[in-house]
Amino acid sequence: MNAALFPDLVVNGETVPHAVVAAEAQNHDAPTGKPGIAWRKAANAVAVRTLLLQEARTRQITAEPAEVAPGRFETEEEALIRGLLETEVEVATPSEEAVQAEWSRDPSRFRAPPLWEVSHVLIACDPRDKEETEAVKARADQVLGAVTANPRKFGHIAEEHSDCGSKSSGGALGQLGPGDTVPEFEKVLRGLESGAITNEPVLTRHGWHIIRMDAAEEGAELPYHTVKPRIAEAMEKAAWAKGARAFVAELAAKAEIKGADLKPVQ
Repeated sequence: MNAALFPDLVVNGETVPHAVVAAEAQNHDAPTGKPGIAWRKAANAVAVRTLLLQEARTRQITAEPAEVAPGRFETEEEALIRGLLETEVEVATPSEEAVQAEWSRDPSRFRAPPLWEVSHVLIACDPRDKEETEAVKARADQVLGAVTANPRKFGHIAEEHSDCGSKSSGGALGQLGPGDTVPEFEKVLRGLESGAITNEPVLTRHGWHIIRMDAAEEGAELPYHTVKPRIAEAMEKAAWAKGARAFVAELAAKAEIKGADLKPVQ
């Protein structure tokens, strides 16, 4: 991305280096050939972060970096922003009546995790190697063609062609639930009905897969007393996020910002 094509980001007189916005742009999706969209999203995100850091320093907020995962700590800037928001944004614990009303809107939303009985054929490759990935895709297409022509031979085809240890059991992976496989594989499982086979090879970090959903069982609906803590937590988080957005909007209304407009980017 050629940063020279994009305007400087200036927040209350503080010029943000192009490199900072360019680095943030890597975290934002944009249509192919339209890098300006990713840049605008990044400029908005960096402008908000800069506003919050400026306010934290003005208020002389102090906060020690917290451990956010085993062995991984916040940066000093992340800690400052957290400290500011903890000071500014307060939300009340939702009442029993509010939680029950949220549950009553649609109790079927709250279910036990689904279970999937899955088989697959893996044609292994390293997706970071584009040339290898394309070459292996051709082989995966051939294998899918064989499966489509004779679905009953799925197990035999897996035994012959799969690069996964499951080939010894005809590609069967057994029962899987959420979190048991990589996200890109699980995303496909959530859209497959019992007996269905993916109509295109599916790329994950392990290579190309032809996936068959042998059986899918939707999780049972959970009773109110079981999901009450989860609903209350979600409501509290939503209220906190709303409060944080209102606080940012208040800061933005008083700020002078060039190179970002803080509006949603389509």
